[in-house]
Amino acid sequence: MLVSHCYKIKPSQEQITKIDNWLELLRRHYNYGLAQRLDWLNRTRCQIDRCSLISCPIGEIPGQPNYHYQSAELKQTKKLFPEYKEIYFEVQQNNLRRLDKSWQRWLIPDKTGKRFGRPRFKKSGKLRSLSFSRVNHPKAAIKFDGKHIIISRFGSIPVIVHRPIPDGFTIKTATITKKADGYYVSFSLEDKSVPSLIPTDSIKTAVGVDVGLKEFLTTNTGETVSVPNFYRKAQSNLVRKQRKVSRKQIGSNNWKKAQNRIARLHQHIARQREEFHYKTAHKLVKKYDLIAVENLNIRGLARNTKLSKSIYDVAWGEFIIKLNAVAIKRGVHVVKVNPHNTSQNCSNCAQKVPKTLSVRTHSCPKCGTVLDRDENAAINILNKALNEVGLILSACGGLDFSQPVKQETSEAWVQLSLF
Repeated sequence: MLVSHCYKIKPSQEQITKIDNWLELLRRHYNYGLAQRLDWLNRTRCQIDRCSLISCPIGEIPGQPNYHYQSAELKQTKKLFPEYKEIYFEVQQNNLRRLDKSWQRWLIPDKTGKRFGRPRFKKSGKLRSLSFSRVNHPKAAIKFDGKHIIISRFGSIPVIVHRPIPDGFTIKTATITKKADGYYVSFSLEDKSVPSLIPTDSIKTAVGVDVGLKEFLTTNTGETVSVPNFYRKAQSNLVRKQRKVSRKQIGSNNWKKAQNRIARLHQHIARQREEFHYKTAHKLVKKYDLIAVENLNIRGLARNTKLSKSIYDVAWGEFIIKLNAVAIKRGVHVVKVNPHNTSQNCSNCAQKVPKTLSVRTHSCPKCGTVLDRDENAAINILNKALNEVGLILSACGGLDFSQPVKQETSEAWVQLSLF
């Protein structure tokens, strides 16, 4: 199992200058490597039997600049630019791995056929982290003694260890990151043990969760968690700070300070949202053995709608990711189901009851069921998950292990994801 612990560090002014210099040099090397790859791509696109009317590359086409090709050129880079001799070889290699990962995600689609956007050149100050491949190894460039990180070319940097590293975990990698309020180090920790999920026949409690904008989430029992609206509440403060930035001369020291105040506010909002997500996830995981959620296409929901800002503010996707991570550590099942018609179908008789988003009450004309719209959807989500896993509700209201029951609607399909 891999986990990550992030700690704030207190470098001296001399160490800050050196870290910033390294980040700038790595940014330039990242941009050079990206330009090299794009140039090779443009050269190999030219057809052999004809030339472009606008431009056509001439000369010998170099070899494909993949990670191994560019990593082998690091020695030549240090000869041509002596300032790169100060940076550890593994730090530069990790920088090239980051570029290669972005390049591969652009060219090669994932399992769903989706491709990410083309890698972009990084502006000044936009590359904010540098990584070390080994920690506390005899040949490692960085060591951690429990209170300080020790780097031979930086010296000793104090670390605010607000929580201890768990027993049995080994520190694998370290990443130094520059944020709006200072510098941080993130340790990647590895434990050989793998958490095991609760056996299916031992599941005693289950819950269906429907996320929304009126309430952050609603369970099948009618319990709700209100929407915190962190970004909406901070908007007026953000507008004032942005207005002050517009009055400053671009590039001046006062302009940089005003920009940093905006970055700190965004960081504060993100941390509030993260804490809220983790607290909500822990409450659900402590109470239930199986949690059913919708497999939402959040980008599709936020596209071309007036509710896009509110959708991104509640961050359902980030919440489900955190819920998955917390559940795996405790052995709890998280089942993602297809959201198709979960709000429209009646949870009692499966009759489709069309309703617009403004209609907040589900009223079935066939069986007479009257429920809150979100509670009805949560019951449908739970039923889909139980059918897929093979659990059915007993006459006493508990859970029994059995064969999956037949779906009542033929067009519905379910996707199971326990990890």
